[in-house]
Amino acid sequence: MFSPEGPSLRELAVQALSSVERGYDLLAPKFDHTPFRTPPAVLDAVGSALRRVGPFDSGLDLCCGTGAGVGVLERVCRERVTGVDFSAGMLDVARERAWPQGPRVSWVRADARALPFAPAFDLVVSFGAFGRFLPRELPGLFAQVRSVLRPGGCFAFPLVAPPRPGSLGYWMLLGFDTVMRVRNALWRPEFVMYYRAFRLGDVQRELADAGFGVELQPLPEFGRRPDGSPRVRLVVARLPRQALEVHVSREGSSADRR
Repeated sequence: MFSPEGPSLRELAVQALSSVERGYDLLAPKFDHTPFRTPPAVLDAVGSALRRVGPFDSGLDLCCGTGAGVGVLERVCRERVTGVDFSAGMLDVARERAWPQGPRVSWVRADARALPFAPAFDLVVSFGAFGRFLPRELPGLFAQVRSVLRPGGCFAFPLVAPPRPGSLGYWMLLGFDTVMRVRNALWRPEFVMYYRAFRLGDVQRELADAGFGVELQPLPEFGRRPDGSPRVRLVVARLPRQALEVHVSREGSSADRR
């Protein structure tokens, strides 16, 4: 993180004392050189899993940042791909990337809690962005995702198993979240970024309440923990194909009358 390509400690401090939007704008030019960017191994594993779930025509990368998830969508979507983020700086970096020929790629600046789209997507993905939302915001966030998906559409994202209590990773995440909570208690505007607030049980319940059917797919590339559970899962949340079922039913009724 503190290599010449990445942000300095001073830059990170300035970003952390800014608003969330301003902080990401400042971080954007060096974001791809930080551990905050989703690792290529995760992107590749999700792309492989989605190829088995698809095919898809149109895809949306929710909180796309500098566009890593858009690269995944390009592999599994046939017609068009959209990246949406509230940080203008992140979108500027994404636009500068050299994208291979494939589906049309577009970029939209918007808040994930108020998406400016009709139900036009077959697939929505998100990578590493949920720490920006408080648990109480999940119902509204998932309702927004549902609102932009066509019937039968899919919402997919990887979820890493939490570190074992007492492990180094556990204490590191706990320490980070504690620092952020102290910072937000003492400083305004808030900077929402918590790594321990997005829990699998809560996620499954809120997705089901939003009308999704939820499936958990282990990503075998990352192996299993000592207790046998997957280290990384792909959460695949699908909407029912109600419109298709009604259409088929009507066609069948017409055929019966003939």
